[in-house]
Amino acid sequence: MAVSRRKLLTSAAAGSALAAVSSAELLSALASPASAASPPGDVVGKVSVGYQGWFACPGDGAPIGGWWHWSRDRFQSPSPSNTTIVSWPDMRELSRGYTTAYPNLGNGQPAQLFSSYDQQTVDTHFRWMQEYNCDTAALQRFNPMGDEGPTRDAMATKVRGAAERFGRKYYIMYDVTSWTNFQSEIKTDWATKMSAHTASPAYARQNGKPVVCIWGFGFNDEGRPFPPAPCLEVVNWFKAQGCYVIGGVPTYWRQGINDSRPGFLDVYHAFNMISPWMVGRTGTLDGLDWFYTNVNQPDQADCNARGIDYQPCVMPGDLSSGHRYHGDFYWRHFYNMVRVGAQGIYISMFDEFNEGNQIAKTSETQATTPAGAGIRALDEDGTFCSSDYYLRITADGNRMLKGQLALTPVRPTQPVVGGGDPPPTAPGNLTVTGKTTTSVSLSWTASTDNVGVVGYQVRQGTTVAGTPTGTSYTVTGLGPGTGYSFSVVARDTAGNVSPSSNLVTATTDAAPNTNLARGRATAESGHVQHYGSGNVVDGDAHSYWESPNHAFPQWVQVDLGTTTPVGRVVLKLPPLSAWGARTQTLAVRGSTNGSAFGTLSASAGRRFDPATGNTVTITFTATPTRYVRLEFTGNTGWPAGQVSEFEVYSG
Repeated sequence: MAVSRRKLLTSAAAGSALAAVSSAELLSALASPASAASPPGDVVGKVSVGYQGWFACPGDGAPIGGWWHWSRDRFQSPSPSNTTIVSWPDMRELSRGYTTAYPNLGNGQPAQLFSSYDQQTVDTHFRWMQEYNCDTAALQRFNPMGDEGPTRDAMATKVRGAAERFGRKYYIMYDVTSWTNFQSEIKTDWATKMSAHTASPAYARQNGKPVVCIWGFGFNDEGRPFPPAPCLEVVNWFKAQGCYVIGGVPTYWRQGINDSRPGFLDVYHAFNMISPWMVGRTGTLDGLDWFYTNVNQPDQADCNARGIDYQPCVMPGDLSSGHRYHGDFYWRHFYNMVRVGAQGIYISMFDEFNEGNQIAKTSETQATTPAGAGIRALDEDGTFCSSDYYLRITADGNRMLKGQLALTPVRPTQPVVGGGDPPPTAPGNLTVTGKTTTSVSLSWTASTDNVGVVGYQVRQGTTVAGTPTGTSYTVTGLGPGTGYSFSVVARDTAGNVSPSSNLVTATTDAAPNTNLARGRATAESGHVQHYGSGNVVDGDAHSYWESPNHAFPQWVQVDLGTTTPVGRVVLKLPPLSAWGARTQTLAVRGSTNGSAFGTLSASAGRRFDPATGNTVTITFTATPTRYVRLEFTGNTGWPAGQVSEFEVYSG
């Protein structure tokens, strides 16, 4: 488990005598010739949000297992005495929760938390990013060479899919904390895994180059003891790969004091964009103003003088420490960074419930917070704030950054939409009640409101699919064998719109002979060279997966995205004369949750012969399945499992 950034960085406080900037230094920096800033792209002129995506729960299928990042001991349920969090998420729009050992919520409901490994969670988060004008997500990636690696790899795929569905951009943000062999391993990880994601239209680009951030070089703490030379070499390596490289650097990077080691200025100046850290530095409005004058202005001047883009960190404040001042702290930070002339804004963070500086929807009152657990809700200072309040401030701050809202120190965002007239409650328990090849039927429980609910909007992704007055609706005109996401909001007679219901996903029934596996996410026990599991669903019979040699049993699987009847698989090897006949001993197994697998077709020898197209078809009783796995125990043609195409059909 990665070490919290804040715990390592609280020693660098505002007002340190060492941190003061002389007038001469400031004037000198301001007088330096400035290079033109980069043009608007996916990070310049945009608001980026840090996305941890690091929460897991037992039963969610995540390879890491346990209550990852929810508990100090991840193999024990979170509780007041076994926790890593200081804030509680608003769970009302999430269709799946995991019951903890915390006391029940104040309203008597079980205290449940989400898993980032559930695609629905990621989809909901990225839908919020879309709805509240968060342009780009920086996906955190800690050392992937240990036990976090497979889960982090899967999260990159889940984030990619959500970003594509909801029209957001994203980029990889490497955190080198405690990554001893980062100099070689970060290159391997990018070259063999993460660079493949740049093919996505959702992957962020700046100046035409894929964006990568490296967070942690130069920090003065034991988790990042690296000297300058290997750090500089890595920055230049990424630039040589054609990347636009952001540096997540210490607050006092220019001076090499306090949280920054000396001797790193050449490293910092090698970055295309500099993004200094701020979490834990101050919790007051006066402190933010001090940093604006003594740190941010000379930072901006230094970057301007060298043609480096400046992306300062903006934070909503630590809710657990009472720093938020019902939104005034967040707005002041936004205002200061826009008026300093920053090329972009980095929000810390979207989903950081561990440190209390999340902007994601958060428990509003003690009614939706574990009773007696000492966790502050958004109304902690006596002002009721809707769960989406800090997302709404982010949307307004983004408009101010882009010049769509006048620069103002006065927060325009109100704690509750519509002033004192509260919106309807969110529709509850949105459920898929039926589906065909071209339709999905939905139902939900009614919203309540002080002036009366007049109707609902059924949203298919971000498009309004219907406006019923009742609590059920059938969305029609859909494509067969296609995944869709749906949510519902209520409207009242005053024009207020409720928070969204939980998000549900459904895949319409497949048309006959539709390959359900094509382009879906895959997993594997391992592979050799570049013969990874993604090759089995790419539609190209000449590319293939090959497992580690001389190491049976091995497996490869495909995630169909939703549970659906499966009754046939078709397996192929390359249709080349060089691929002689062989018999592979394998079983077909299926699962609805990715952890408990049953047998769809028992282990048997399957004959692949070029004379019959090197193709094997296996039929079995149609069974509701989401994860389809091939388990290999032998191969007469090569000491490994081999498949070029893994096709899955309903029957």
